[in-house]
Amino acid sequence: LSQRARDLVARCSELDVFVDDDGIVCIPSVRGEDSAADRLLRLLHAAGVDVASSRVQQALGKSQDGSSTLETWLRDKFFQEHCELFHQRPFVWHIWDGKKDGFAALVNYHKLAGPQGKRLLESLTYSYLGDWITRQESGVKNNQSGADDRLLAAKELQEQLQAILHGEPPYDIFVRWKPLHEQPIGWTPDVNDGVRVNIRPFMRAEISRGRRGAGVLRYPPKIKWTKDRGKEPKRPPEDYPWFWGWDENNDDPTDFAGGDTFTGDRWNDLHYTNAFKQQAREAEKNKEAQS
Repeated sequence: LSQRARDLVARCSELDVFVDDDGIVCIPSVRGEDSAADRLLRLLHAAGVDVASSRVQQALGKSQDGSSTLETWLRDKFFQEHCELFHQRPFVWHIWDGKKDGFAALVNYHKLAGPQGKRLLESLTYSYLGDWITRQESGVKNNQSGADDRLLAAKELQEQLQAILHGEPPYDIFVRWKPLHEQPIGWTPDVNDGVRVNIRPFMRAEISRGRRGAGVLRYPPKIKWTKDRGKEPKRPPEDYPWFWGWDENNDDPTDFAGGDTFTGDRWNDLHYTNAFKQQAREAEKNKEAQS
């Protein structure tokens, strides 16, 4: 790097004051925090970016009324552009309720899948979204236009996030390379397993106003959970039943306990209930106690 580039890298620490503590930035103003557009505008000004420049305005695009706004770009374009820029493995997730004037939040994936990830998702579900729901309930009482529809959409999103927290199929996390007794129960992801594995519950969720295949995300990243190339070495069926005869033509991908023949096929879209995983954990504990 040139000395100028090194100097600019060193100056990035000046922007640390704009880092969000919990990794959740709501696009509308929620829970007393400023909107995402206002926060981004302050960051751009601090970084010396001329938001009114033709280059920035061209990047933002135009809203329906002909004006260029950060909020329009954040709501409608940012996540798709982010997915394309980072090869369909986004590290900022745009979670929304399906309404352009409804609840939407940009969430830091590394925090959401980190050690405090469950607590973060609970905060998004009950604190941030809960505050938005309370406001819409008040709006309904005061006959505020559109509040009833926003309330229904927000409650639907909350139900889906609660289902992800609980983690029953199809909202479960399946990690092909981990034994059954180490599979996550509920939303307890491992960030090292990658976006492809951990994003599945959010794309399997369903909201009536969302985009097809996107789940509770604003845009569907191009991610598939079909069979990967190659074969696995032989492993015990009690730990890796999916390597023993699973086939995509099987009727039900839930709680597959393995067949008679080891195939080693690298399937990625199986589902296991919490009870099935817990049973495997107890069996592993008994095995360790006997050894």
